Parts: sequence; C-alpha cells; structure tokens
Amino acid sequence: MTTNFDWSGRVGDVWAEEWQRTDRSLAGLARRLDAAIPAVAPHEGSAIDIGCGAGGTAIALATARPALTVTGIDLSPSLIDIARERAAGLPNLAFRVADAQGLGGADADLLVSRHGVMFFDDPVAGFSALRAAVAPGAKLVFSCFRGRAANEWAVVIDAAVGNEVAAPAGYVPGPFALADEDFTRDLLARSGWVNAAAEAIDFPYVAGEGEDPVEDALGFFSHIGPAARAMADAPADRRAAMRESLRAALAARAGDKMVAFGAAAWIWTATAGEAP
Repeated sequence: MTTNFDWSGRVGDVWAEEWQRTDRSLAGLARRLDAAIPAVAPHEGSAIDIGCGAGGTAIALATARPALTVTGIDLSPSLIDIARERAAGLPNLAFRVADAQGLGGADADLLVSRHGVMFFDDPVAGFSALRAAVAPGAKLVFSCFRGRAANEWAVVIDAAVGNEVAAPAGYVPGPFALADEDFTRDLLARSGWVNAAAEAIDFPYVAGEGEDPVEDALGFFSHIGPAARAMADAPADRRAAMRESLRAALAARAGDKMVAFGAAAWIWTATAGEAP
C-alpha cells in the first residue's frame, strides 16, 4: 500500500478518531454500496473487506449474509480496534490488521471495499494482488470517488483554504486516483478482472450536523482531509485566517441543522478472470 498515506500510523489514528463523522459524510454512498454488494454476494463461503476502516461495510455484509464468513482488513490498528468493538455479537465477522497486497492465495469468494482501494503505489500490482486472493469467478465490488470537479466538498474546501490543485499527470494515489472511468476499466483488465461495470452515484456529503453544524463541520475538516493538511503545512501566522475562510465557506452551505455538499462516486463490480 502507499506510503504517502500513513494508514498504519498517524493518518490511521486520525481517521479512527473521526470515524463517526467520516461514516456520516459517506452514509449516502454506503447505503447504495451496501445494497449493491448483496446483489452479487454468495450466501456461503468467505468475503474480505479491503481497507475496512471502522467496519461499516463488513458489518452490513455480515448481517445480510449470516452464513458467509467475512473478514475486514486494514493497515490501521486503531481502526481495527474500533471495528472489532462495533462488530461484537456477529459470529461470522472478524477483523485483522493486514495489507491487501499480502493476502496471497486467500481463496475468497468475494472482495468488497468502500473507498479503500485508491491508495496503491502501483495500482496494477495492487489489483493483481487482489485477483490472486480469489478463485476465478469471484466478484469484486468497490466504491471510489468520481472526478474532483464533481465533488463539491473538495472544490469548496480547497478554495476556502487556498489549495491550488493541478490536474495530476497520470496516476497519483489518493482520493481521486480512480476517478477516470476508462483508466479504472483498463486497470482492472490489466490486473486480471473481467466484465467490469461502473455505476455513477451522486450523494450528499454531510460534513456537519446538530445545533451548530458549521462548527461541527469546521472541526471535521480541520482534523481530516485536504483542509487539515493545508493548515498544518501553512505558516503559523496564516492558519487563523485560513480557518476563518473555511468557517465562512461552511456557513454559506449551512441549512436546517446541517452542512452538506454534493458528492460523486463510482460503484464498480468485476469478476475474477482465469488465472494467468
């Protein structure tokens, strides 16, 4: 997995601290993904949730398929600890700290992921490793963001803190690494996956809620994501102004006890081809 995102250390710890607000921001997508997975999931056998985070997708799958053995893996020990707490009482579900590229011949019947496969340093090697972990005919279902321009939350937040984002030259691990449909389709084919299909999903990215949704959203974006990185990297004398600019941008989006943005994602499905 990529070293640009230190999931086994600081980044994973921050995401563990923010798992409830992160799950809230992706709840609209999660509902669609959690419905798409059972459409191809076997009733028995085994499944692996790649980059399982705090465990929401794995919990939904294990609940929908009680005879299916589900394992969630993530590089972050902190996130795995939370997932284990949340999954107490589900006998067909387990979590462990592991790298998706080190699964070997796991012989799983299904691989799933909610936004957990955009961070491979070498995406062909990463998706080839996923292919090697299943038998021919096994299914892969994952979500990832569509283009940055279609994700209002990213555009507004970057503008508020002065992030100048240039279009990357080629593949760059990160939230929008698999945004290009043609690139991802070719990547899957090169990695041993066939019959790939993508469904475009639009959903509300809820950044803040409650009596003071602006401060809730400000706390969220100040702790995680591009605004947090920009403010951490900025000179100390600029951070207060950046924070106020971010607060104003969030206030402009505030509605009835909520700050929400438009967001756009893909839900991909594919089938493991014959072993090379």
